[in-house]
Amino acid sequence: MKSQQKCIVIFALVCCFAVLVALIFSAVDIWGEDEDGITEENCSKNCRAMLVENIPEDVSFLDNGTFHVPLSVGLSNLLDRATRVVEIVSPLWLLNSSEYESSFQPAARQGRVLLSRLQDLKAKEIHLRISSGESDCSELNTLAKHNAEVHYVNMTALTKGHLLSSFWVVDRRHFYIGSASMDWRSLATRKELGVIVYNCSCLALDLHRVFNLYWGLQYKEFIPSFWSKRLFALYNRDKPLDLSLDNTKVQAYISSSPDVFIPKDRTNDLEAISRVIQEARHFIYISIIDYLPLLSRNAQRYWSRVDSLIREALILRKVRVRLLISCWEKTEPLTFNFVWSLRTLCMEQANCSLEAKFFNPRVQRDGSVQGINHNRFMVTERAIYLGNLDWVGNEFTFNAGAGLVISHPEGPEERNSTVVEQLRATFERDWFSRYTRSLQANKIPLCNKQQITRPVSMKASHTDDGPAPIRKDQRDSGPAPMRNSHKDSGQLGLKPRQHEDRPNKISYQDMANGPVPVLDQERGQVKMSFLDNKQVQLKVNHHDSLMETLSQSAESSGSRELSNRSL
Repeated sequence: MKSQQKCIVIFALVCCFAVLVALIFSAVDIWGEDEDGITEENCSKNCRAMLVENIPEDVSFLDNGTFHVPLSVGLSNLLDRATRVVEIVSPLWLLNSSEYESSFQPAARQGRVLLSRLQDLKAKEIHLRISSGESDCSELNTLAKHNAEVHYVNMTALTKGHLLSSFWVVDRRHFYIGSASMDWRSLATRKELGVIVYNCSCLALDLHRVFNLYWGLQYKEFIPSFWSKRLFALYNRDKPLDLSLDNTKVQAYISSSPDVFIPKDRTNDLEAISRVIQEARHFIYISIIDYLPLLSRNAQRYWSRVDSLIREALILRKVRVRLLISCWEKTEPLTFNFVWSLRTLCMEQANCSLEAKFFNPRVQRDGSVQGINHNRFMVTERAIYLGNLDWVGNEFTFNAGAGLVISHPEGPEERNSTVVEQLRATFERDWFSRYTRSLQANKIPLCNKQQITRPVSMKASHTDDGPAPIRKDQRDSGPAPMRNSHKDSGQLGLKPRQHEDRPNKISYQDMANGPVPVLDQERGQVKMSFLDNKQVQLKVNHHDSLMETLSQSAESSGSRELSNRSL
């Protein structure tokens, strides 16, 4: 009898163990794939880097300015080098421009050429693998018919965000990472910047692991509790890769976002940005589309992660900071208030310098907006961070992105012309160009000629720039917003070819008639309040920031779109 009971107990324990193992294996269901025999021991560390950018035809810099290889040429060169597999992650697939778009923008044809080259990989027996957040895309369906393997990542179910990563990995040896998506406008009408790194299988393998993470999330509606070792980071901010880049010794690593997509040893984007800012001793130059230290979900609140680091660098370490922000029709008006708040920190402070400029696009005769600066990078005297996300709270919290950090070791060692110096020269070229406008007292930067239909009179207190009008925001109760839309560089008067845009603007008259989000000075939070129809006040408790009163009605100078898959 006792032996029978023992058998039952043993059988039960075996069953429990089997169930436990099954649960663990089901949690670790993203195993990664074969890495072609490349390991940390035998991977290549003697690398070459090349900055690539797209500059629209009607954007011109001085003849002695810094110029880089065109983006379309760089991507084509990567395809020329491919022998086995090309892996691509992009927020958007819209390479095939319409006949009308090509007629007024000849450079749009470059998108068609790139799409054709991707289709031709089948004939060369090169495997094309794509991870995308777009579940229903005609171009991806076309590529799938040409033997491309496409995996869809349901970001809405996983994080209520979006897949905004933009990078290529070719043969686990070469890679591209930057601001451009697989959109004809990234090759024609937008100002984009990225970097291609050749013969660098150590870093390429690490970025390939980020790709494999997305690849394994297909059809998943939950985030695994455990990750496979093949997804663990090879390098991070505490253990960067020592390599030779263009015959100069540097350190580098790959970062990613959001936190729930971070396997063991991977540095997230915010940690990477923090380290680069904290190690700066002389200057920090930042080029970004949007800068907004707010986080919105169920309620909007101040997001201090990056903002406080900049303040610390300014006040405690006396580091010179320059912010170059895109000024376009979807610029959040509160951006100007937060930037001005940073500027006020340096008033009457010795050796404190915060400068801010806005890169203006141009509205063409046909109504199209061109030359929007999509760059997303930071450069200091010894390091760069080049990523996929804007510096907005929701981006890092809910959206998926990747970044690259390259830094020079401490010491007086002589450097060659690496991407750090090249990126600094690129920033200064843009900074001193005729397309930038400085943040000035008593003036709201005009980002689009159609934004403000009536003049706004301002009563300045101190030397403030004055508050920009704010709007109602739907971001509190839905997926984290995409940063761009189909209308950002296409024609304003045309209906986009895919997806509906849902702009949400609020005028001062709207403010007078209903509740709007207003920053609470004491708590640093946004709450709904009714404002007087003759006097709209905005108080921001952002250390020293004191905002002013607006006395006349005017339309809000921007709207951020919530289209679920638009870019």
